[in-house]
Amino acid sequence: MSQADSQITDTAFNYRGFINASNGTIDRRIFSDERIYQRELEQIFARAWNFMCHESQIPKPGDFFCNFIGEESVIATRDRKGKLQVFLNTCRHRGNAVCRAESGHAAAFMCTYHGWTYDLEGNLKGVPGYRDFYHGELDKSQWGLIKAAQVESYRGFVFATMDPDAPPLEEYLGEVGRIGMDMVAARGDLVVLDGIQKVTCGANWKIAVDNAFDWYHAPLTHASAFMAGYARGKILKPGQKVPLADLTRHRVLLGDYGHASSGPRIDDAMLQTAADDMAAGRSMMDIAWRNAPGVRKQLGPVGIHTRGHPNIFPNLWILGGGTQLSLRLPKGSGKTETWYFTIAETSLSAEEKRARINMAIHTHGPAGFLEQDDGENWDQSTRGTRGVVARRHPLNFAMGLGHGDVQRAASGPGFIDTTINEHAQLWAWRSWAEWMEAADWNALKRDRSPPPTDSV
Repeated sequence: MSQADSQITDTAFNYRGFINASNGTIDRRIFSDERIYQRELEQIFARAWNFMCHESQIPKPGDFFCNFIGEESVIATRDRKGKLQVFLNTCRHRGNAVCRAESGHAAAFMCTYHGWTYDLEGNLKGVPGYRDFYHGELDKSQWGLIKAAQVESYRGFVFATMDPDAPPLEEYLGEVGRIGMDMVAARGDLVVLDGIQKVTCGANWKIAVDNAFDWYHAPLTHASAFMAGYARGKILKPGQKVPLADLTRHRVLLGDYGHASSGPRIDDAMLQTAADDMAAGRSMMDIAWRNAPGVRKQLGPVGIHTRGHPNIFPNLWILGGGTQLSLRLPKGSGKTETWYFTIAETSLSAEEKRARINMAIHTHGPAGFLEQDDGENWDQSTRGTRGVVARRHPLNFAMGLGHGDVQRAASGPGFIDTTINEHAQLWAWRSWAEWMEAADWNALKRDRSPPPTDSV
């Protein structure tokens, strides 16, 4: 057995050995090894705070929305008192699903196998043959639906964790995670528009997450999309520059537990001309809303100038400047199902909401220009981590390494203003290794690397 193989099977689980932060290299196997994947489901998804839905999707008692924690189906709902609840979508009798619809309204959840029925608080209420077959001896109070250990909402966005020892949601998000969520919430009163786009590709979930931070790929990977007229119907001529953000002006935020953001930096001059630039096609960035009263205070001096792609660890991506959320749902070591939630301000007209949906459909999801490009790359990248010979050679994550100086503002997290780079990717997978090794939440809190304060 090679030394590298022992890092997986050794009882110490030396996952830090897969991530070399000093030279910016990562062992390929973290993106495809099945043993590593199975440990992720236990070490990461089963104890992290996972995004469930927006409160607008379950506004009334009995409204529900089905999602996943790792590979496990869960039901997010409101009980009869309006309290947020999250249950595993599995009957306690034979494990069958108790809810087959993706979303809707229910007075109770019934298993279609034998009819065990649960109320909105998850209590087992109905058991066919309770007196005749069970002789009235089944203690129904002990056989309710399995509940999430904690359920909380941050500015209308519902999260759940299966681990009772997880810190409160706001503490888990930290400054960087909260800035990411505030980039959505600061737009105003929000609603998730009907229709969650879903697409599956042959990629490891971490490859898809990695891409959220990656602006290096866009001019080449997405060149055909822009040449075809994706950007507001403006067709680029051969050799014409893709109208993306200036790739030399980026801001990176690195937060606790692997939360990070990377992407374009916005200065005050850009904010002043934002509406005109968007209307004239000089920019694809919808940033004019940041000039609304109170937004600067809510985002803070660091967040107001951040317009990247935040990722809330492990798998919630904030995109479109806060107009969409995306989940990278693991479906095996080599398969990911990606969901896209389209978000709109309640103040938008019906026509404006349709325009946002249209843009979302043509950007990501099954019919999206960009997702088609990305999915092909992720599939091939995942395949490239499986080869016997290929696995002997690490992947390079060293772009910008040693050139990222951490700066501070009057308040808020540290930030790195630089060119495009791979700081966020390397930080996320360094944190991933700490999640994979920590025995419990106490160990993770104690042993995790604090966000850098000097340079990366």
